[in-house]
Amino acid sequence: MTANPNEKRQRADGLRTRHAILVEAVSLASVVGLDGISIGELAKALGISKSGLYAHFGTKENLQLAVIDQAGLMFATDVIEPAEKLDPGLARLVGICEAFFDYLERRVLPGGCFFAGAVLEMGSRPGPVKERVAAFQNMFVGIIRELADQAIASGQLPANEESELLAFELTGMILAADANFVMTDDVRSLDVARRALRRRLGIAH
Repeated sequence: MTANPNEKRQRADGLRTRHAILVEAVSLASVVGLDGISIGELAKALGISKSGLYAHFGTKENLQLAVIDQAGLMFATDVIEPAEKLDPGLARLVGICEAFFDYLERRVLPGGCFFAGAVLEMGSRPGPVKERVAAFQNMFVGIIRELADQAIASGQLPANEESELLAFELTGMILAADANFVMTDDVRSLDVARRALRRRLGIAH
């Protein structure tokens, strides 16, 4: 049976409301953490009832999982997808790291990178929320490692470079840049991160 126009409109309104809830929740969680998300605060910020908010997610865990997924979509849009427009290998490897620094500088989220905080917060708490955060982290590190492999295979990086170690170093720079910028709110810390990245990869400034 085909949905009537009213049902379609209600469904579309529901999806828009859910999206607005999740965007607000990602922003809030970047500051207070996933466990710090308050249903009351979210409802107040969005002008909806607590019961209306719960109707979209059912449980706090479901809300947290949906927030992680939304944060992942936002990160992909701002960091991963811009780099995919660059040539595979070294250009894309540099591009994805610099896109992350730009993401911080544009203050997409008030608390810096959502996942940098979520990894620390959820790392010692077994369960679906930790697993979802870990899956994203593993995916991102995997992208860095794959780009490093491509750069090594094409001769853009030395043949004796180890992609696993390089991925570890570069993600460490990313996390350090996030921590320094959140603490200082000083864009000069991101300039240092960009210089460190290029120096590590042997690229002229």
